[in-house]
Amino acid sequence: MTKAAQPRLAVLISGRGSNLQAIIDACASGELPAQIALVISNNPDAAGLQRAERAGIVAVCIDHREFGSREAFDEALVSELRAHAVDLVILAGFMRILTSVLIEPYLGRMLNIHPSLLPRYPGLNTHQRALDAGDSEAGATVHFVTEQLDGGPPVLQASVPILPRDTADSLADRVAVQEHAIYPLAARWLVQGRLVLEGQYATLDGTAIPSTGIPYTPALE
Repeated sequence: MTKAAQPRLAVLISGRGSNLQAIIDACASGELPAQIALVISNNPDAAGLQRAERAGIVAVCIDHREFGSREAFDEALVSELRAHAVDLVILAGFMRILTSVLIEPYLGRMLNIHPSLLPRYPGLNTHQRALDAGDSEAGATVHFVTEQLDGGPPVLQASVPILPRDTADSLADRVAVQEHAIYPLAARWLVQGRLVLEGQYATLDGTAIPSTGIPYTPALE
């Protein structure tokens, strides 16, 4: 497949873009057979915008604070995505609650990564919540985006043990390593047409994925 024929991705970010970098690297190596057509941030100070520019990717800021509603902001996102003929959307630390204005046109074509072992700890402060609960492990989950916040069908999940001296920051650092492994892999399955959203379920190669996602092992790659 030529690069011109590859699916066109948009990556949406709000911060430093470490998962964006993992996606950039996977596309560059051929591990992820797609091209990143666009990076969008809602934060003009997001370091990930510079990552995109260094990689020669179109980088755009659409500041949510300039819009009167979530729906109006999402309409601007959809307009930009369509202007760049985007096929698939990858949310990588995009700190906005999305509405149906964005979700419906890309339903089944939009993934997110969440820093917890969903369904545990949707929302924010996931690592501290895991520590406060006395959990023995933490992790990250790639899931399809639906209108339920962090509630779309899980695809792939990786875990790390919680160590006695862990802080939220040290735990986040170890979980991030796993995020960078599982997100390009799940995106590859989506690009290849192997990963499909079917109603309330996700399937891989026609087989239903467990309700907590496929447990990640390096052998999956």
